[in-house]
Amino acid sequence: MLHRITLRVLPSLSLAVTEVSVRKQKRIVMLVPGLVAFGAYRLAKHLVPLTEPLVLLSVSSLVAVVTAVLAYRVGRSASWSVIAREDGSRLLGWLAGWIGAVYGIQLSLLVLALLWVVGYSYLQHPDGPAMMAIIISSTAVARDAFEIGHVRKLSVMGRPFLTFPDGGALRVLLQSRASQLGPWVAVGLGVGGLVALSGLAFVDGQMAALAQLLGVTVLGGGLALCAYFGGLSPSASWVETLRRTAPTELLKYWWWPGMAFASTYYLVVMGLLLFVGRQPRIATGQAVVGGALVTAMMGLYGYYLGHRRQVEDEQAPQLSSGMLRCPFVMGILGKTVGSSVGVAGEMALSKTGSKG
Repeated sequence: MLHRITLRVLPSLSLAVTEVSVRKQKRIVMLVPGLVAFGAYRLAKHLVPLTEPLVLLSVSSLVAVVTAVLAYRVGRSASWSVIAREDGSRLLGWLAGWIGAVYGIQLSLLVLALLWVVGYSYLQHPDGPAMMAIIISSTAVARDAFEIGHVRKLSVMGRPFLTFPDGGALRVLLQSRASQLGPWVAVGLGVGGLVALSGLAFVDGQMAALAQLLGVTVLGGGLALCAYFGGLSPSASWVETLRRTAPTELLKYWWWPGMAFASTYYLVVMGLLLFVGRQPRIATGQAVVGGALVTAMMGLYGYYLGHRRQVEDEQAPQLSSGMLRCPFVMGILGKTVGSSVGVAGEMALSKTGSKG
């Protein structure tokens, strides 16, 4: 789900996909696949056993692949022949395989796990959760594939984007700054593993899982926030930059994408264990491993996002007229900050258009 965070945290991408005309078209793009996914669910219900988790995930993944490809074409606003020639098989393969198949499965597991947490288990009442897993994953995939297609269209038309949300920049970062990333990942492994032990305080398996989820959410989001400043100012103290940033902006970023995606990833882990692994409850050892991996991932992603924001600030430091019209950015610029570092820190936390 890194592409989703990238599309919202980096201003150049966020502004591109949250323009008024784009948002209007996106609503339609999300509505149509939702209706089609409902029809696909009704058809599949009579053809295959959706009460089996693997079958459900396969159907959801297939629907998501078709949705991703079609929504990308709408956002791209080009014929298939032009897309194939200009975008290439590698990009289209990533779109269908990752944004479609893998992302669709992740979202379905997220839905099933979230419903399990609130007491609506797919294994006991399969119809409702199965329908929601297919429909919700399809609409989310349509939204993101459309936005990626729109970004690609603007890029082909000559609008520069320093980061494309396909993970390529992350791979480069892993190769060039492994020594700087290592401590954040190591802290994430340790903290996430320890906080998952909170489940030992509860006898009930569902309450234990909820405690582990809350712990990973809070600490994973906090680590992502700190790592963000580490990537944003690699030559300065991330603590100092954090201190000079307004508390309200820190809270916003801690909540989204920090805690929001830490909980999302841990719910996906829970879904894998409960429904694919058919575990009656999440064992402590499994919770420790899952919590450690999720929190480490949040540290890695936080540093990456800060690094990419630093790249944008260095290579395109002047705010565009479109960004100056953004209420969120204007609100940041209107705050009184003690130093230029503080201003940079506040602007770095901009997640313009996160509700798009």
